[in-house]
Amino acid sequence: MQLHLHLVSDSTGETLENLAKAALAQFDDVAVTRHFWPMVRSSGHLERILVEVADNPGLILFTLVNRELRALLEQRAQSLNLPAVAALDSVTFALSQMLGQEAKARPGRQHSLDAAYFARVEAIHYTMAHDDGLQPDGWEDADIILAGVSRSSKTPTSIYLANRGYKTANIPIIPEAPPPDSLFTLQKPLIVGLTTSADRLVAVRRNRLSALGEDRASPYADAEAVAREIAFARRMFADHGWPVIDVTRRSIEESAAAILKLHADRAEGAA
Repeated sequence: MQLHLHLVSDSTGETLENLAKAALAQFDDVAVTRHFWPMVRSSGHLERILVEVADNPGLILFTLVNRELRALLEQRAQSLNLPAVAALDSVTFALSQMLGQEAKARPGRQHSLDAAYFARVEAIHYTMAHDDGLQPDGWEDADIILAGVSRSSKTPTSIYLANRGYKTANIPIIPEAPPPDSLFTLQKPLIVGLTTSADRLVAVRRNRLSALGEDRASPYADAEAVAREIAFARRMFADHGWPVIDVTRRSIEESAAAILKLHADRAEGAA
């Protein structure tokens, strides 16, 4: 069985990740694609995530203490006919009853503020600020840069890597609007090209257009146009010697693991 599992947190998502691992260990023969959405503290951020959830429907586990964000998530999950489970509610309620105290609504209060925690938070902040080609002046500060055509899993993979402490920028490859020349002169970051099959990309883009209420016959999801985009991106990757990860049959975790191995190999080679 295939399951998409969305982990939505107003902190790093570490608690949700551990909880999900413990629960999934009770089940056999389940192929799980985890989608990590940490540091969700605004309605705009949550709205962007909900588009991805609509594209990849599945179970939503969340830890959101902000009542408005929580209500928005629950309302949209209901409209999509998807289960949304507040992972800590039962435990928090039981403790509240036993202690005679109301729980403090403070995002991420469960984490000790050690150096590793702050490094993850810094990586997540960097990654969110450099999503989808934003702030090219800061690309040299990245640990990893992901390049690929639209809907090639750049953002969720970037967020996953950030949750592991890696500052990750991602850049869309658009034939009509190539990235700035500064991308090709960067020294510090590992630049990785993400590619996928044209058939899968067309299906994903059509699903997104449907979720947005737009025409599925748009050039954005045209098979020939998509094939040209992918070919353009592949040529760019080859011209600059960037390693390439095919995400067609990989989960976010598998793609991230392959990228981190490339990063580790590069660091070892430079040592």
